[in-house]
Amino acid sequence: MKQLIILHGALGSKAQFKQLAGLLSSDFEVHTFNFEGHGGRPTEHPYSIELFTQDLIDYVVAHELNEPYIFGYSMGGYVALNAIANGLNVAGLVTLGTKFEWTPEGAIKETKMLNPNVIEEKVPKFATYQASLHEPEDWKTVMMKTADMMISLGNAPVLTDAKLQSIDLDVLCCLGAEDAMVSVAETQHVIDLLQNGSFHTFDGFEHPIEKVDVDVLQKKIRDQFGSL
Repeated sequence: MKQLIILHGALGSKAQFKQLAGLLSSDFEVHTFNFEGHGGRPTEHPYSIELFTQDLIDYVVAHELNEPYIFGYSMGGYVALNAIANGLNVAGLVTLGTKFEWTPEGAIKETKMLNPNVIEEKVPKFATYQASLHEPEDWKTVMMKTADMMISLGNAPVLTDAKLQSIDLDVLCCLGAEDAMVSVAETQHVIDLLQNGSFHTFDGFEHPIEKVDVDVLQKKIRDQFGSL
């Protein structure tokens, strides 16, 4: 049976993909895990793409996975591409809603929305949701560390053009038509750099994974990996 790793995004956890994993488990040996500092998994390190890339590599080695397929949502797709560029052997990759373009100005814009005290006051339901995802760890720490990572990415993006050009894997980059965080232009730029990149738009999908039609998504993942 084909092995498939599902990678969560920033501020997320593997718990968000329980339904997707269940739908795909008939055709794949599905693996999910939490990046350090997420989903209640403790860490003493600052967040970084390099840290999470090592998490992914370590997971593949520890579970003796042989060229798994990967679905990476948002930051998970960014991490997967970085791991592949650094030598991780993967059979295929599908990304969804991955933000590829990072600039100092863009990072500042994104992090303005990551003030945990303001969120707790103005959007209490989201604060409660974040707390449930990361307990017993402090969701506010998760958010602040994520903001710091975004600032670092803005100043020094990890996925350089040269790295992307080195990847000859089949990569399908997906984007929701209603995604307000990621642009078609930045996604197309990455596809143009990849040796075997392709693009798919999901009508009606917004950026948050909770606003995605899981049944439609799992069918696209099956179609893509079934053809490889």
